[in-house]
Amino acid sequence: MVEYQSKPYYRITFSLALGAFLIFCNLYLFQPMLPQLALEFSATAFQINWVFAITSLVLAVSLIPWAVYSERQGRRRVMLMSLFSLPVVSAVMILSDGLVLLIVARAMLGLCLAGYLAVGVAYLVEELSDKAFTHAIAVYVAANSVGGICGRLFGGLLLEVGRWQVAVGVMALFTLMGALCVMYCLPKQQYFKAKTGLLRHHNRAVLRHFYNKPLWIAMLIGGINFALFVNLYTVMGFRLVAEPHNLPVGIASMIFLCYLAGTFSSSLSSKWRGSTSMGIGLGTMLMLVGIVIAYIESISAMVLGLLLISFGAFLTHTLAYAWTSKKAKTGKATAVALYLVHYYVGGSLGGFWLIYCWQQGAWFGVLLGSLPLIALLFVLCFSLVKQPVQSEFSHS
Repeated sequence: MVEYQSKPYYRITFSLALGAFLIFCNLYLFQPMLPQLALEFSATAFQINWVFAITSLVLAVSLIPWAVYSERQGRRRVMLMSLFSLPVVSAVMILSDGLVLLIVARAMLGLCLAGYLAVGVAYLVEELSDKAFTHAIAVYVAANSVGGICGRLFGGLLLEVGRWQVAVGVMALFTLMGALCVMYCLPKQQYFKAKTGLLRHHNRAVLRHFYNKPLWIAMLIGGINFALFVNLYTVMGFRLVAEPHNLPVGIASMIFLCYLAGTFSSSLSSKWRGSTSMGIGLGTMLMLVGIVIAYIESISAMVLGLLLISFGAFLTHTLAYAWTSKKAKTGKATAVALYLVHYYVGGSLGGFWLIYCWQQGAWFGVLLGSLPLIALLFVLCFSLVKQPVQSEFSHS
């Protein structure tokens, strides 16, 4: 296995982090544009949310097929296929001249993004020692955060100087250059063993993961956590461009710098010495405090609230993500893909719920709508404490 601080460790960590950065830049490019797109296409906030939500939804349902494919073909090939397909889909988006066509193109993007996200962590688990993995996963998740920040800032700021097609085109060129760099730097896998069994074998592996109750609980935590986190930012974007703030989209997109708090908490997670459940409970509490503080009709209070939300959400996500990777004794790519299915389905569907709450009662409505999800996170966290880790084969 590749050891921590060795030369191959740095090549692998850099390559995986760069790829994750590109993936999340593309995934979140459109989020700050939603208020402006609603005006351009004469759509409601609920309708325009499909531009953002469809990508996460298709991404989620595509993860398992990609993970199964990678069990035969290898993780590296799948990751490179994913990265090099993104500029092609971006070209299709640029040619879209209506809202429906744009939504279809964004769905295609979700299919392409899923390949990388389905197998990236499995590559790390299979190639790195335990100590090296613990540090690399923190860097990988931090790259997710930075990619999300840059993609959103990029989209919001370029929308101020041109149309959304300009942002998509520049992002496509940047992604192509980054994909070439990953292809050059990422080593071929040394410890991957292809599995050529029938599809039934992979279906049984999925079922075994669900029988592992702590694993399943961690997946639910990831989905609910993301349903809150990413869509609180979407609602905040609509809040800032409306009365009484009336901020331009480019300025409103600067709120995504608050993601840096998540980058920081992701990196700290590798030094966390408490239990996973304790860390998840702490992250959930910080999110709740942030939502309450953001109720104050002040830019500074909203920023502080988003900082706490980001710190708590990424702490929860990183711990639950690493837990899933480590506790899956077999079919690691499938286990990680299942976690991400919950994660992105939550992110996709949560947006419609929080936007509905926003339309009904502004941020107070969002606060009330968030409380049941926060309560469910605490229940699941408590359940994680009570559940011993079971053998994945105990019910097969």
